[in-house]
Order: sequence, then structure tokens, then C-alpha cells
Amino acid sequence: MQAKLDTLNSKLKDIQNINHAAAVLGWDQQTYMPPGGAAARAEQLSTLSKISHEMFTAAEIGELLADLAQAEFDYDSDEASLIRVIQRDYDKARKLPPKLVEEMSRTFSMGQQVWTKARAEKDFSQFQDILAKIVDLNIQVAEAYGYEESIYDALLDQYEPDMKASDVQQVFDELKAELVPLVQAIAEHQEVVNDFVLQQEFDEQTQWDFGLLPLQAIGFDMQRGRQDKSAHPFTTSFSTNDVRITTRVHREMIASALFGTLHEGGHALYEQNSDPTLEGTPLAGGTSLGVHESQSRLWENVVGRSREFWQFYYPKLQEFFPKQFGAVDREVFYRAINKSKPSLIRVEADEVTYNLHIFLRFELEQALLTNSLKVADLPEAWNAKMESYLGLTPPDDAKGVLQDIHWSGGMMGYFPTYTLGNILSLQFYSQTLKDLPDLPEQFAKGEFGALLEWFREHIHRHGRKFTANELIQRVTGDDGIKAGPYLNYIKRKYSEIYELA
Repeated sequence: MQAKLDTLNSKLKDIQNINHAAAVLGWDQQTYMPPGGAAARAEQLSTLSKISHEMFTAAEIGELLADLAQAEFDYDSDEASLIRVIQRDYDKARKLPPKLVEEMSRTFSMGQQVWTKARAEKDFSQFQDILAKIVDLNIQVAEAYGYEESIYDALLDQYEPDMKASDVQQVFDELKAELVPLVQAIAEHQEVVNDFVLQQEFDEQTQWDFGLLPLQAIGFDMQRGRQDKSAHPFTTSFSTNDVRITTRVHREMIASALFGTLHEGGHALYEQNSDPTLEGTPLAGGTSLGVHESQSRLWENVVGRSREFWQFYYPKLQEFFPKQFGAVDREVFYRAINKSKPSLIRVEADEVTYNLHIFLRFELEQALLTNSLKVADLPEAWNAKMESYLGLTPPDDAKGVLQDIHWSGGMMGYFPTYTLGNILSLQFYSQTLKDLPDLPEQFAKGEFGALLEWFREHIHRHGRKFTANELIQRVTGDDGIKAGPYLNYIKRKYSEIYELA
């Protein structure tokens, strides 16, 4: 059996190398590639996707997996986990025709370039045709995978294995019941919090330099990663020793770069801290996007927007921006960065209203995939839901339907994982506080090592070895995702900030 395992690992390593090479091209496409390279890059990525898919779905891989399934490895072992995870990936990949995989890669690569231009020019019509093709390709993928309840299930399963749209809807309904009244209560107390201190100009390079301080303090290893700029912040990994993050810097929005850096840094910590024994295997990295998002939202919000975090970092921020913050009290700044008010842009949304943006996208995606909404009618539908959920109407497509990169890259079924990540961040953190009750005091001293080590031990090091539900059970003892800790956190924090009864 060892010889078969070695053969499987060797073949998987070659496939991983091809996938990571494609990831390098994808990272370059969103950071440094000149616009004129879009067509050639699409062909390059298409070729790599085709080669990778053909290698992975080869009959020999299936035969090796079938033989190895007879071995008696311990369930928690790397060997047993590899066989389980790869068998699942293999079964799904075999359902996709090679030509479909090739066409997806080509279209999604071009889609990102078309979206970038359309967004810059605030013109959805430029993006409409390729988005229609992207939707059609996703429908083909879903039909190839198969589903029992909803076509959306097949796509959601790519990002959150074994979860169905009905499960998501149940969680979202629970959140709506609590969040909508909270949003209304806060709206009646808007005068309590003023964010005027954030409405100034901030030198972009100084923002960048300051953001690197907490990024490295929370544990991001700059010897095994780097940060760059992109139109939409993202994290990608070429190995556990080469993890790239991006942020975007706005002269009049200091919170964007700062919290974007912490957010992507949280993703990167997950990637950098997989067990070294998993390096070069498909087990390295996150087990689901909901779990992955729990890490980014934890560092961005639970830690990065806490009083304790700014007890340590606010004096440093004042040193970087003495004109803007030198005479501003720390409590005023804390409340400003936590101001809750309906806004147009998802990635800039506060903790209370953020999930409303996800509800909107979840509903629109389902409508597109069932053909109950035509792509041509998407901007109008988007604006209507923005008005319904947030009481706002986007002034243009860039601040509306074109604001997110996800659809341009073919990622449909992805958005619910953001809200699932919000919930899991507190589900995990609540357990962390039981084990390490003095964490807030450590944050006030600029010490984050204990929190990182806890997550490295309980979640990061396992990579993809266990499913999201298995991790939740192992870490918290809960049977699946539970919204209670998240809702308690949100209501407690914002009731105090807004002086609600």
C-alpha cells in the first residue's frame, strides 16, 4: 500500500504544481499584468486548467484511490484524510467534461478583465454579455454535478461542502429576525456616534506603512508572503511558504486599507499555518470558505475593531497621522470605526448591516440560476433589493451591481460563505475565550500570539483534513453552525455603542 500511496502523492504533487502555477498567473493578472495581456492570459490559464483536469481525472488516479480505500489508516491520519478528500474531489471533477473546464477557465479569466473596465467606467452593459455566458457555464456545471433540492446546492457545495441552499436560508432567516430590529433601533440613535474623524484625507503611503504594523503583529510572516494592491482585495496561496494578499488604498477612506489588510491577513494566517507535512499536497489550506472567512472576519472585526486592539494601536496611529487624530479621543475613534449605517459597498459595510448585503446577493444568484431573472435586468433588480434591504439606491453601476469581482471570475454560490464566516468567527472565538479568558487584556498590550497559536492548533494545522462540521464539533462540541454566539456579540457590542435600552 505504501508504494501506491507514494505514487498517488507524486501525481498529486505534479497537479498541485500546475494549479499553483496557474494561481501565480491569476495573481499577476489582478496586480501587475497590463490590460493588453488579457486575451493571452485567458488562453494560458485555459491550457493549464485543461492539463490539470485531465491529469486529475485520469483512470489511474481512480484506481489508486480504490486500492487505497482498502487500507486501514487511522481516521485522523494524513493518509486517511488524503484519501477521503481526494476521492470527493475526484468524483466531482470526473463529472465535468474537459471542454467545459477549458471554456470556464478561458471565460472567467476574460470576465475579470471585462469587469475591471466596466466597473471603472460604471457601465454594466459592457459586462452584460460575458456575465450571461458565465451564468450559463455555472448552470452547466450545476447540471453536471447534479443536485437533489436546488440547482444552487450544486454550486454552493464547491465552497461549503454538504451545505444546501435550504440550510443557508434557515440560518439567514434566524439572522434577519434579530438583525433587522437592531438596524432599526440603531437608525433611531444615529446621533450617538459620529464618524467625522474618518472623513478626512490620509496619505496613501502612510496608510500602507501603518497597516503593515498590525499585519505582522498578528503573525503574518513577510518572509513567506507579501502584500500588493488590487482593484478588489484577495488572498492567494502558491504554497504554505508563499501566500499573497492584496488591499486597496483610498485617500479619503482610511478604514478601507486598514481593515482590508487585517481581513486578508486572517485568510493568509490560515494558509501559512497548515501543518508543514501537508505542504505540496491538496490537504494544505482551508477546509471550506465559511471556515476560511471565519478567520478573516475574526481578525478584521472581533480583534481589529475592539477597544482593546486600539488601546494599543491608537497612540501609534496618532503618530502616523498627528494632524488627523492627534487631538481626537480614542473612544471617539473607536465608535467611529464601529459606526453602523446602511451603505452601498459590501466590503466597507459595518458588522450589523454587512449580512444584509449577502442576503441580497444570495437571492439574486438563485434567481439568475433558475432563469427567473435575466442578466439584462440585473441592475434594476439589484437596485430594488438595495432599497428594500438597506434603504439606498446606488448612483451608478460601480457602486451597485459591478462592485464585486466574484461573478466575473465565475464564482456563483460563494457569497453565503461570508455570512457563515461571520457566524463561525464568534462560534470559534467563544470557545477560545473559555480556554484563554485573558485574551482581551493581551490585545491591549499588542500581543496576539496566544490567539494565533490557539487557532493554529485547533484549525489551521489541519488544512482540509476534516470537514467544516467535523471541525466545529471538534473545536466547540456543537453539532454544526450556530448563530447564537454571533448574535449575542453583535447585540451586546452595538447596544453598548449606541446606548440602546
